[in-house]
Order: sequence, then C-alpha cells, then structure tokens
Amino acid sequence: MDYNFNSKPLLRLACSVQTYDWGRPGSDSLVARLYSLNSGGEVELAKSYAEFWMGTHESGPSFLVQSGLENGNGVESGSFKSWVLKNPHVLGDKVLLKWGCDLPFLFKVLSVAKALSIQAHPDKELAKRLHKLQPNIYKDGNHKPEMALAITEFEALCSFISLQELKSVMHNVPEIVELVGSAAASQVLDINKQDGEEKVKSILRSVFTQLMTATKEMTAKAISDLKIRLHDESEVRPLTEKEQLVLRLEKQYPGDIGVISAFFFNYVKLNPGEALYLGANEPHAYISGECVECMATSDNVVRAGLTPKHRDIQTLCAMLSYKLGFPEILKGFPLSPYITRYLPPFDEFEVDCCILPQGASAVLPAVSGPSVFLVTVGEGTMHAASQIDAVTEGDVLFAPANTEISITTSSELQLFRAGVNSRFLQSI
Repeated sequence: MDYNFNSKPLLRLACSVQTYDWGRPGSDSLVARLYSLNSGGEVELAKSYAEFWMGTHESGPSFLVQSGLENGNGVESGSFKSWVLKNPHVLGDKVLLKWGCDLPFLFKVLSVAKALSIQAHPDKELAKRLHKLQPNIYKDGNHKPEMALAITEFEALCSFISLQELKSVMHNVPEIVELVGSAAASQVLDINKQDGEEKVKSILRSVFTQLMTATKEMTAKAISDLKIRLHDESEVRPLTEKEQLVLRLEKQYPGDIGVISAFFFNYVKLNPGEALYLGANEPHAYISGECVECMATSDNVVRAGLTPKHRDIQTLCAMLSYKLGFPEILKGFPLSPYITRYLPPFDEFEVDCCILPQGASAVLPAVSGPSVFLVTVGEGTMHAASQIDAVTEGDVLFAPANTEISITTSSELQLFRAGVNSRFLQSI
C-alpha cells in the first residue's frame, strides 16, 4: 500500500534499538521500555538494552508508521530516510543548503549500566580519512559533536583535568609514574606558569600516549598494585571519589588501561535536567545513568580503553585536543513556563525539554528546520494545522520545517524535541 504521508504535518516513526553489552537489562531499562512501546518489539528481561535511535542513520534506521494508527501499533511503511530523500522540502531551505537531503542530527536515549569505552569522535577531516581507510569500523565520513541531557543522575568522565590536578596525580598515584616513567612524570611536575599552552599540551600528549600504550603485563601489574594500595589506605582514610570510581571500573574491566587512565579525566556528575556537550577530539566515557543524547548524524567512535571492541589507541592519542579543565555544564534556559532549551555550540542540533502538568498546554512556534519529538512520560495531544494526534509514552513524531505545534495534556506529560540549532537557523 502506498500511503500518502504528505497530507499530514506530523509523522509517526518506529525506531531502532541497540543492545550493547554496557546497556541496562530489559527489566530496568528506559530504552527497552520506550522501544517496546514505540514499535511493539518484544523485550528480553535479561538482555542489555543500551540505545534507542531516532533518525536516518543506516546503523539504526527509523521507519514511517501509517498516520492515525497510534501507540506504535501502526504498519511500518518504508524507510524514514528514503521518505526524506523524496520530500527534501520538509527539511527547510537552510538545512538543505548546508547538509543536503538528510536529517543533520541523530536523536537517542541511552540506558547505561556499566562504563562505555574511553573514546573520542573525529573531526570532519579525520572522519573522512578514517572512513575511507576502514569503512567497516568507521561507518561514515561525518564528525560527531554530541550532547547528553540527564534524565536520571548521570556519571561521566570527560576532558582532561586541570594542570594542578594533573600534578597532584603524579604526586599521589605512583602506579601511573610506574607506567609512564619518572622522566615523563617529572616533565609534568616541572611545568610552570611561564610555559605556553602548546608546550603544556605537548607534554600531556606525550605522557598520556605513554600511559595508553603500556604493555598488558605492565598495565596488569600497575592495576594490581593500585588495588592493593587503595585497599590498605582505605583502612586509614576515606578514598576520594575518583579512587572509588577507579575501583568500580576495575571490577567492570579488570586489567584494562582505561581503569588507570581515568585519573587523567574530569569526573562529572549530572543531575536530571543538566547537560554535557562534547566537541570533536574530546575524550570521554559515560559511566552510568540514563540520558537523552543528540549528535550530528554519525556513528564514528575511536576507542582506546574500557571496551571489548576494536581499539585504535594511536589514532585516539594523536587526535585529542588536550584541552585542560572542567567542561561546561548546561542547565538550559526557559523558552516558556514549561519548556527548557539546551543550546550547544554546534549547528546541527539543540534539544528542548517540555514538562507539562495535567491540564496545561504549550505552543512550540514554527521553526525553519525539522524536529523529532519523543514522549517519555504521560499522555496528551499534539496539534499541527488541522491534524490532532493523541500521544503517549514511547511515541516518536517527525515535524517538518515551518510547522507550529500546540500540545495539551490529559496527565503530566514529558517530551523532548530535537531540532537544528536555532542560532544557525536564525543566522543570515
């Protein structure tokens, strides 16, 4: 049946799920719940459900659902990406001109039970090279700036610690000095205020590369020594949060260099409603919790630790920016009494969080780019032109550019909107 979607401004999507090892079991995973409600997919209670993908990336495609058949019970009617290619006007002129006939962002929900790999995402130039050289590992030629918005308390490692903290690590973690050598450790300790930023980055790059390329035997011994030392010291002093985290990571990934490299990164704890954004070539690892994530349409990841997957340590160590200091945490800003916007410094995307109490209503003004909506709590209705859609938890809807939407609720309703960055859309 060839269904005419063009007559409806709001389109329902049936979306994909990823079951990676680090995900939460189906019995305790928001991803599993949303996937089941969205597409009717059967959830295995013991299986690890990690990511719910909403967008056009071929690694986790979305499909159109015939409008009017609600709550994920409609009939899939072709690929969302194919439909966008045939109907490019839905993206808006500015988006088409910059990114062509594709959605420039990929929207996800993550359910994290154990740490993801220590990783970074390449910039566009490196992404193109890696994709050409190893297309089976690096799936596309795009960069992947991203933002994680916490739904629950959310933990992550992100970016390199400050120079002062780095010197403290060299003083207080002898196992790292053991791995990198006393000469390299002394280089860090001897850095002074007169040294320029590039010299500091060069020393950090050298020390971090030596750490990450240590042999398995040296790494295993260093981690064993670390565990014994921390156990002994815990008898006479409380361990720091970072030390406690390192011991947690060791239980998840015994003998992995990523365990000890955690001392080099900022330990970030997000409260629900706080967001962390990551540009190209910034090291990070999500540790636990559930979040909404948005990124440029890419699946490129360069990994170097805390993973059973392919590692590309030399590429990662060469590509990192080596910026030092704590990352910016976004708390969002209010668009209206019920809508908060998170606006990272990337053209491809922004995220709105809309929390409506029972009986409330809100209007989302028309924007000149496409939007994807995800309902995570409650039920209500979405109005666009003459179309009225009942929506409930797990529903995902696509709105073309220049579509004004009003929302009313029959219970408390929480939904997220991913769209192209409004600063880009409003620029001349």
